Amino acid sequence: MRAIHTVASITYEAGGLSYSVVRLCESLLKEGHAITLSVLNDPPRPSFPHFVKAFPVGAGPRRLGRSPAMARWLVQQTRSQPMDILHSHSMWMMPNVYPGGIARRHRIPLIVSPRGTLSPWAMASGSFVKRFFWPLVQKPAISMAACFHATAESEYEDIRRLGFRQPVAIIPNGVDIPEPIPKREQPLRTVLFLSRINPKKGLDLLLPAWQAVQDRFSDWRLVIAGPSDSRGYLEKMQALAARLKLERVEFIGEVKGAQKWETYSQADLFVLPTHSENFGNVVAEALASGIPAIVSKGAPWAGLVEKQAGWWIEIGVAPLVDCLTQALALPPNQLCEMGKRGRRWMEDEFSWDSLGLKMARTYEWIVHGGSKPEWVIDG
Repeated sequence: MRAIHTVASITYEAGGLSYSVVRLCESLLKEGHAITLSVLNDPPRPSFPHFVKAFPVGAGPRRLGRSPAMARWLVQQTRSQPMDILHSHSMWMMPNVYPGGIARRHRIPLIVSPRGTLSPWAMASGSFVKRFFWPLVQKPAISMAACFHATAESEYEDIRRLGFRQPVAIIPNGVDIPEPIPKREQPLRTVLFLSRINPKKGLDLLLPAWQAVQDRFSDWRLVIAGPSDSRGYLEKMQALAARLKLERVEFIGEVKGAQKWETYSQADLFVLPTHSENFGNVVAEALASGIPAIVSKGAPWAGLVEKQAGWWIEIGVAPLVDCLTQALALPPNQLCEMGKRGRRWMEDEFSWDSLGLKMARTYEWIVHGGSKPEWVIDG
């Protein structure tokens, strides 16, 4: 099959999109499909994967990502040779709008992956421009979808809540399973928060919760890793930590590549008290690294409880304090066993090869019909 995917950005600042969209495309390529990923070259970078086509940003507000060059290329591609699928990832920028118009004019099946942008938290937060952009531009564009792709049941519910009745394929993101890295002897055990430093991620809940438990668990430290992608928010959180007189808290900044996996491997417990996630790639990475996780119900990780690999808690400071109190009191061997169960879970159910096969099967069903895949829910 020939498919073109669109997403605004695959830079690190794009968060989980920069990983999950690229890996999905790679898994589809591995299955023998002809895949091109169109992105904005913003900020400019010297090279992209071979299947990526990058375009300059045109005139207009930068946050809209208007690119006449991308729009012209997409039209040209639909005219030059047969196109089976258009697949749009995320929302709120013009690369997420162009596919809708092209799908309508050229009668090409469109798949829309909201990637968390339809959650109540996401719809209510951000620029007031959303109030106009949604009904006038974005909603009409994604209304052309032949099928939606949700990474979790919660995202499926978001799609239905907004009135869309098209089929929805529920296919989670995958995770790369790292080689085990031996844990070094350390004077303190480590709670790790690794994510973008962003108001959505719940760091404002974690810091007060740490204040409540730090005196009781003096053999633990809190490590906060990740870049700030919200102007001034990192400094705001550092000021909050100082105001709360937090002890044994380290802000270590952005970690990438081998350093990221090393950071996971040296932790004893992962925590993400997020307000809203469609998946939460960092949770999958932590589990794949053999670390048990505490995750709020802002992310779709109920399986943590079923698989006995961590905790899935209500959003808020009090539930986080209660959970940390329980988790930090556990002996190392018990946390280690939880981590091993989490790694096996990722190996069994979240490999990119198996998820790429599911997406390819979804494409085939949309284009050719036949029996509906079991992971697709009709409207």
